[in-house]
Amino acid sequence: MRVCVYGAGAIGGHLAVRLARGGADVSVLARGAHLAAIQRNGLVVHTTEGPLHARVPASDDPKSLGPQDAVLVTVKAPSLPAIAAGIGPLLKPDTSVAFVMNGIPWFYFHGIGGELEGRRLPKIDPGDAVWRAVGPERAIAGVVYAASTVIEPGVIDLENASPRVVLGEPDGRKSQRVQAIAAHINGGGMQAIVSATIRDEIWNKLLGNLGNGPLCVLTQVGMQQLYEEPLCVEAALRVMQEAQAVANALGAHPSSNHDKRIAHSRGIDHKPSILQDLELGRPMEIDGIFDAPLELARMVDVPTPTLDLLVAMAKVRARAAGLY
Repeated sequence: MRVCVYGAGAIGGHLAVRLARGGADVSVLARGAHLAAIQRNGLVVHTTEGPLHARVPASDDPKSLGPQDAVLVTVKAPSLPAIAAGIGPLLKPDTSVAFVMNGIPWFYFHGIGGELEGRRLPKIDPGDAVWRAVGPERAIAGVVYAASTVIEPGVIDLENASPRVVLGEPDGRKSQRVQAIAAHINGGGMQAIVSATIRDEIWNKLLGNLGNGPLCVLTQVGMQQLYEEPLCVEAALRVMQEAQAVANALGAHPSSNHDKRIAHSRGIDHKPSILQDLELGRPMEIDGIFDAPLELARMVDVPTPTLDLLVAMAKVRARAAGLY
């Protein structure tokens, strides 16, 4: 199975190594010093069980890699317009494209059924660029739990002892194409689950992102430090409860055990990726992770006062840094 990982940063690079170790014919798209290091030495992932290494073809030009059986898109949401412009050479008529990203996916309402079927999300996909370039029929949703950081070009540090990825078709089918991707990831030693309720999984991850992200951006500390302050814990709980109400109104049923989410975050000495972006001067995923859930809340008339305030303040901070 030929698989290209589009965006071989911390998450994408880790998944590329797992796929290669699981027997897939893997290539990656990367940029700059990270690309040069991968071309020289391959990818290295430091795990709690020791280092993993894989040599894979790497380029910054999709044309040089050619058509694939599957593409895993692991970029941040601000890079989606670039994906729309560049992904064409990787696609055959039957190529599947798994978007393993944080936040609400651009194709959230494809396959959902009912009156919202096919609804577009211009905040995430301006001008329907990805919708037209990829097509929702190719899209697979992915949620990953693998707190990780690129610690030097070509080298990734994985903090999770038990990383996992959840993949699913928008219409709930456990299709052969999803199972094939999952089988290669599992073969590489990382748990990959195929879900028939992928929107529940999207919200399960997003509730944690919303509870942690705005507060970490505003305080500029990691999750362990954040949750040493009881009022921050209370604010995160209110955000998660508000987001849960939005999910439920849209027919999704993520776990309501928010205390467990916070306890898990307390146990990881990790800064959310959106705070890493702020500190490193990279474009921040405000729209996909923070703004899209608010857009959905307005769509279903669910009030989100705490989340509204924290997202507005996070936007001010991001604009002040010139990153939004």
